[in-house]
Amino acid sequence: QVQLVESGGGLVQAGGSLRLSCAVSGRTFSTDAMGWFRQAPGKEREFVAAINWSGSLTDYANSVKGRFTISRDNAKNPVALQMNSLNPEDTGVYYCAAGPKVLATKTYEYDYWGQGTQVTVSS
Repeated sequence: QVQLVESGGGLVQAGGSLRLSCAVSGRTFSTDAMGWFRQAPGKEREFVAAINWSGSLTDYANSVKGRFTISRDNAKNPVALQMNSLNPEDTGVYYCAAGPKVLATKTYEYDYWGQGTQVTVSS
């Protein structure tokens, strides 16, 4: 059974930082792209960041460019999201996803999803 498990969420003040990690079991995604999405209350799930299989290519939503960094280490936790300069608009449940062979920004392009981790940014 394939499982993606996010960790690192929590409550942080505006301007603070958090680092999310995604642990994988049941198979390897070392040849697949992975990504992070988030969903705020009452809103649709939206793309945050993606990284290709080797880590050489990344893509970010405009709203997080320059503040968030996605990285991967296929030997350990396969993907992480460093979030700096957080603001209340970053609040939501953050999901790790995997599956596409190339960078992807749409939810339907990902086959595997974690259960999510809550990030709350207070003003």
